[in-house]
Amino acid sequence: METYDPAAHYDRVTEAWGLLLGEELHYGLFTTGEEPLARATAALTEAMIDAARLGPGLSVLDVGCGSGAPACRLAQEHGVEVLGITTSAVGVGAATERARGLGLEGARFEQRDGTANELPDASFDRVWVMESSHLMPDREALVAECARVLRPGGRMVLCDLVRRREIPFLELRSRRREFAVLRAAFGAARMDPLSSYASLASAHGLQVDLERDITTETRPTFDRWLANAEAHRAEVTGILGEQSVAEFEESCRILEAFWDDGTLGYGILAAGKPA
Repeated sequence: METYDPAAHYDRVTEAWGLLLGEELHYGLFTTGEEPLARATAALTEAMIDAARLGPGLSVLDVGCGSGAPACRLAQEHGVEVLGITTSAVGVGAATERARGLGLEGARFEQRDGTANELPDASFDRVWVMESSHLMPDREALVAECARVLRPGGRMVLCDLVRRREIPFLELRSRRREFAVLRAAFGAARMDPLSSYASLASAHGLQVDLERDITTETRPTFDRWLANAEAHRAEVTGILGEQSVAEFEESCRILEAFWDDGTLGYGILAAGKPA
């Protein structure tokens, strides 16, 4: 059996995802449902910023930094020092080039594993985990590392896809093709309840002060992704191939159904480390 390599998957899709998902490579937070995707993705980043309680001079670890758009925004607009980490060499390269193009000295990027980052204890004021935890199988190791590198008085903020109900075995078996399509398009993901992240944070000494379900507000994201697939079809097909583009489009429809039947959704969590 072929071993799944998340870094290799990300390396392959990063360029195309910039066209399909938008520059920030994550879901949007919609107020009216009519906003352009770029405004909605910026709004989700802003919600994370508010939860993080950022201030000039703070140091931020961005775990699963993608191609660096949120990290660069944090450095540019809030005067923080950001280290973005990802297992993807392509992601590090794209993020570094983005920061260089913006003339940012406060954002740097390294290839590291969020579940074993090898960074010093108590070395960051904030840890930022934006839509990357669902691709990390060992959630406890992820949260433990986040807590470990936080300084006393620091904060962890996390947003991601979440599971909103238990999926019975027979249903899981009957929908196995849908999960296979999602895996092909987005990688080997596992969604846990938002409450499980809160429990892990508490178990590792953090005090949870925000647990917010934003499933409804993220639902219009799929329409925007499908529109991007249509608008950029020739280019993304040239990068990924016809089959992968078809899997992406089918995945959007599958995720819409999961959102609508209450299986999957989206949440934000924030927790502080006692001073």
